[in-house]
Amino acid sequence: MKSITKIVSVIIAVLFYTSSIAQIKNSKTETVKIYGNCGMCKTTIEKAGNKKKVSNVVWDEDTKMATLTYDSKKTNQDAILKRIALSGYDSDKFLAPDNVYNNLHGCCKYDRVKKAITKQESVTESSSIPVTSTTNQQTSSLNLVFDAYFLVKDALVKTDGNTASAKAKDLLAAINAVKMENLKSEEHTVFMKYLIDLKTDAGHIAESKDAAHQREHFTTLSKNMYELIKVSKQPETIYYQNCPMYNDGKGANWLSKESTIKNPYYGSQMMSCGKTVETIK
Repeated sequence: MKSITKIVSVIIAVLFYTSSIAQIKNSKTETVKIYGNCGMCKTTIEKAGNKKKVSNVVWDEDTKMATLTYDSKKTNQDAILKRIALSGYDSDKFLAPDNVYNNLHGCCKYDRVKKAITKQESVTESSSIPVTSTTNQQTSSLNLVFDAYFLVKDALVKTDGNTASAKAKDLLAAINAVKMENLKSEEHTVFMKYLIDLKTDAGHIAESKDAAHQREHFTTLSKNMYELIKVSKQPETIYYQNCPMYNDGKGANWLSKESTIKNPYYGSQMMSCGKTVETIK
């Protein structure tokens, strides 16, 4: 009876795998080693690697080998392995951050093997995922987000709700266009952490022409953008500035390329109200 049940389970798994693969266009299949121990590991690894109609991952807990099938025009092996590493599982190419590995269930804590890092990769203490040297594509991907943010800020300095709305639409488009596989590990972690909030605030600003409402969402947008810009090396100095009067005296911050205070929360009413609280170089 047990053997029949096992056979049925295998058949179902094969049918599901075949169905998933059939939905992936421009498919490319590769096998890689991913470290793990058990069924719980399998579930986490496959969930992290799978994307509907984009990628499918099947991991074998006995051999530790994973079969990756993906749309080569939409993703690549590095992007898939990076997502899996961020869920706690090492491969020979990317290492999981130590804090994520340490939070795995006891039975999932596999023996970690130090991997060789290519000459263009380095490992930081805070995150063990190899970081490739920054390319023009990596830089422009986030810079488009930052540039759009600064244009929203400039519009709010002028209390121009129409322009703020238009620039927030550009910001939302830039956020959606970020290719996460091109981000450095620290950038990827922070971007994923704040992605939903960034899109929510940009969306609210885009949908409204009311500067007062836009400014409410600009406060949290700026707070999360600060976290992202801190881990992204910028070619120019960025100033993190504070208005102590906004929100009934609770205050609010914003980012600027200029050291001169131009308050986006009050505009011409109190243009110079505020101070620089941090200089990001």
